[in-house]
Amino acid sequence: MATSRFQTRKQKILEQLGVPDSDYHDLSPKGSVDEPIRGLIRDINGVAGLITTSSCSGRISVFLEGQRADVSVVVEQPQEKTVAGPGGKGGGGSWLFISHDAVPMSETEGVEGFMEMFKLKTRDSSDRAPAVSARYIHIKFEPMILHILTATLEDSQRVLTAALSAGFRESGAVSLNPSKSGELNPIVAVRSMGYSFDAIIGYQKDTGENVALVDEAHLRTLVAIANERFNINSERIRRFQTSLLEQYAPLSNPNAKTTNLEWEDAETRKQRKREEGLARQRALKEEKDASRTSPKQESEASEIIDPTNELLI
Repeated sequence: MATSRFQTRKQKILEQLGVPDSDYHDLSPKGSVDEPIRGLIRDINGVAGLITTSSCSGRISVFLEGQRADVSVVVEQPQEKTVAGPGGKGGGGSWLFISHDAVPMSETEGVEGFMEMFKLKTRDSSDRAPAVSARYIHIKFEPMILHILTATLEDSQRVLTAALSAGFRESGAVSLNPSKSGELNPIVAVRSMGYSFDAIIGYQKDTGENVALVDEAHLRTLVAIANERFNINSERIRRFQTSLLEQYAPLSNPNAKTTNLEWEDAETRKQRKREEGLARQRALKEEKDASRTSPKQESEASEIIDPTNELLI
């Protein structure tokens, strides 16, 4: 049987994910799969009809916009240097801070703890207000986002059902038209932008200094909000993982009843599977032993009744 396009792509992605972290790099700022969702990625990629193509577990970041075009100047010739887009990306923008986990508040108890962490300088009275075209500095919280390639339309529907039930309300599917070979492999984006936020906290001066527009107390408040949303994000990830496994549980064991599974790591799951296998072996042995019961024993057992035709206790 010829290998399908989906199987070919899945095998290639699995080979890339299988290399050591020191050798694996993707297009994200971190360059590899985020630690908080490695178990989720492993479970998704363990399903025959699914493979992740990109992922971010969620993050708090501080981002310096790229060089903006001077809106006061009419440009007659194409500019040689790239400029930032409306969101500030491109044009030489850079990350000043990134964390894929909540930021411990105790680590920044100093007077300017977050100022130092985010590479900001306190604004003094001589600093003028920044121009509209200035390179602004943002603090952002972005929830988890996953892109999952699916083997069939039914697989994409299962992923969407799990995503929406877990609270990832902006999830959707693309690539819904069959290829020339007739294959239909939708890509599902699992995401929820409703609890993300983006706030301007500073700007870069012409001298290259990053100047804060807010004080340390304001930064602490923003980080505390981001940490709270990390908790929401983590809970939704757990719900998605559980719901997705439930979607595929009847396929792996048609006789199994769907239950509310708790999240479990690889070692716990391995132990559970081992115990379930032993339980099935014991059940089969007991069934075989019962089938060997002699006709005489069955007859004697059937005669242990009282005159009212009820079993004796």
